[in-house]
Amino acid sequence: MLGSFDARSFCEKALDEAKARGAQYADIRIVNRDNEAIVLRTGKVEHLDRSSSNGFGVRVLVDGAWGFSSSPKFTIEDAMRVTDEAVRIARASAMVKRKDVKLAPAHVFEGKFISDFDIDPFDVALDEKIGLLRDADEALRQNDKIKLTDCSMRFWKFDQVFASSEGAYIEQTKVETGAGFSATAIEGSEVHTRSYPSSFGGDYAAAGYEFVESMNLVSHAEQTAKEAVELLSAPPCPNGDQTLILEGSMLALQVHESCGHPIELDRVFGTESSYAGTSFLTPEKLGSFKYGSENVNITADATLTHGLGGFAFDDEGVPGQCVDIVKDGIFTGYLTSRETASELGQKSMGSMRADGWNRIPLIRMTNINLMPGDWDIDELIADTPDGIYAAGIKSWSIDDKRLNFHFATEIAWEIKDGERGRVFKNPMYSGITPEFWGNCDAVCNDEQWRIWGVPNCGKGEPPQSAHVGHGVSPARFRSVRMEGAK
Repeated sequence: MLGSFDARSFCEKALDEAKARGAQYADIRIVNRDNEAIVLRTGKVEHLDRSSSNGFGVRVLVDGAWGFSSSPKFTIEDAMRVTDEAVRIARASAMVKRKDVKLAPAHVFEGKFISDFDIDPFDVALDEKIGLLRDADEALRQNDKIKLTDCSMRFWKFDQVFASSEGAYIEQTKVETGAGFSATAIEGSEVHTRSYPSSFGGDYAAAGYEFVESMNLVSHAEQTAKEAVELLSAPPCPNGDQTLILEGSMLALQVHESCGHPIELDRVFGTESSYAGTSFLTPEKLGSFKYGSENVNITADATLTHGLGGFAFDDEGVPGQCVDIVKDGIFTGYLTSRETASELGQKSMGSMRADGWNRIPLIRMTNINLMPGDWDIDELIADTPDGIYAAGIKSWSIDDKRLNFHFATEIAWEIKDGERGRVFKNPMYSGITPEFWGNCDAVCNDEQWRIWGVPNCGKGEPPQSAHVGHGVSPARFRSVRMEGAK
């Protein structure tokens, strides 16, 4: 990762210094991150960036409180200085602590792990990447009512070393890739956008450039542009309670906001409240609360090979795991750290991650998945005499307890007598989390199940952006409040 740099020796010196200064526990992370982003806007390259960042961070537990410090310089002097600063911060924090931090026990691991990929995206020629985006852009703009286009790719490579005073030493390399486009049709005061394969930059996976190739961007451009144009003359989505079928990317967002965030145990305990709220899933609900119908089964799975929220070990050295969150509609599990798990008398399920070397780890989503049911999508539509099929993420809003929400999609289709019919514009739906999931009466099967990548999940102060994933297939919900803005 850093040439001839002896990472193990560097880590050992920092950890020995932490113990010598009175730390009950200490860990160190060395992180190198490569990033590349390409954005074309209406045929022109608007953004092109390739950058690297590397450094290390030391976290210590002293007198029952945390301290953290970091540096981009890899000298022994800096290791000593950063460790000393982390210890001093911990001692200062201990003076105002409410209670001692206690860590749940964890096994100690050593190993080296590399994520699964075929083509390193950083080895692919820049001209080839831009050429593919240009081809997609040209295909989108064959329709003269398409006035704006956005086509993008983004790639990351993470090399990380984790070591702890308990004896862990883990090296991990992960490659992530994503791409997508959107087309905006404009006519008079009407402005409508359709995206592929998802909104806000497309889709992402823990994979190589082969993932971009598998999207077949150019072949999907014509249909995407056609739908954007259809929205110009479409009627608004009708108001009232409707049977709603959500396609995958929109359902992934629903899972993210109303299932993923409320199961973060630091939110439940209130330590995340200042940035993005707490959670309605208080501890007495664990094991008994009816989160949804019996069709709702949700897992937190860091072991999925290509899921953006997957990893071998989290940033506390805890292995990635698959944990039931909702089983047959009953709430059964949280995302936890060693600290929060100890308060429930549990072991950590491994969800602590940091956005880089200069940030302290937080509880973050892994791959939060709605497990597949038995339905084929065509059969599900045929089984729906009257309803709405909605697709594409447009906007979202949810309260700070993760209960009341209001989402908008890019497009919707009327379902009449079991067939998908006319297009509706500006579809919006709202609900209350357990009621909404309680009205889920059908989930499509594993043939339609797909993991969607979200590279911009925000949390923490200062803010951190996590890369997470959501496996879903389309699902049906009864009695959903729908409306359409005129």
